[in-house]
Amino acid sequence: MKLKTTLTGAALSLVAGTALAADDVSLQLKWVTQAQFAGYYVALENGFYEEEDLNVTILPGGPDIAPTQVLAGGGADVTVEWMPAALAAREKGLPMVNIAQPFKSSGMMLTCRKDAGIETIDDFAGNTLGVWFFGNEFPFLSWMSQLGLSTDGGESGVEVLRQGFNVDPLLNGQAACISTMTYNEYWQVIDAGLTPDDLVLFKYEDQGVATLEDGLYVLEENLADPAFVDRMERFVRASMRGWKWAEENPEDAAMIVLEYDQTGAQTEQHQIRMMGEVAKLTAGSNGSLDVADYERTVASLLAGGSDPVITEQPEGAWTHAITDAALN
Repeated sequence: MKLKTTLTGAALSLVAGTALAADDVSLQLKWVTQAQFAGYYVALENGFYEEEDLNVTILPGGPDIAPTQVLAGGGADVTVEWMPAALAAREKGLPMVNIAQPFKSSGMMLTCRKDAGIETIDDFAGNTLGVWFFGNEFPFLSWMSQLGLSTDGGESGVEVLRQGFNVDPLLNGQAACISTMTYNEYWQVIDAGLTPDDLVLFKYEDQGVATLEDGLYVLEENLADPAFVDRMERFVRASMRGWKWAEENPEDAAMIVLEYDQTGAQTEQHQIRMMGEVAKLTAGSNGSLDVADYERTVASLLAGGSDPVITEQPEGAWTHAITDAALN
């Protein structure tokens, strides 16, 4: 009888342990571990995911990692991506859906040298401009189309330099302007010795061509699974707790990010500065996609003349179902 009781207790413990096992969620980041993604690391470190009964794995990105491809291949449940890349992928047959939008504003800009003769957008023609590709080029190409500037070079167009993920082309004179983010590469230019007075900044937000960045995307087919939807609701709720905590505690959030940087490449000064700038972009968002921001993004991407980023109005590219359940 004693043996039977022991076995029964063990079996009950096993069943209870199984019942209490947290649900797995994998998140693919758009880039390497840095304060751009602080909200997710804060949620992980502060136990917000654990409180939602989630076991979240954060997968850093990098120059050889395309979030859309990771999602397509089943390598992650949810990914951080820019809307232009997601909508372009959707039109090509990968049904990505935006389920939340932690970033309200765009951090994208062209950073130009005054000594290259750049003062206004009228000075772009005839110059070389550095542009990130791998899906990051879409906002730039849309903007140039709206300005009527060919990207094939020549005096009446611009020469596009496929920019690596560094600021060298601006420093060594390869390009008059390069792509930068307000929270990252701009400060690399400053740290390299140029001063704000040496530069002219063209923020996409100020130019009226800003598109949504760093949204959360899943595959449409997975939204038909109630269990998946439930996991995403809990994930978004905990993630937005992380983002708001990071906004209110930027230095502490930056230090948490540094703890998770396994490369050792990030510095305390840069991450604290980055978090301060990122907080400006997440401010004003509770995580729910603003439909007006979405429509502005779509309009910008469609306005590409003979070579638009997308050719038709997307259908089903976003949902409020997750945020409505998670945040209300």
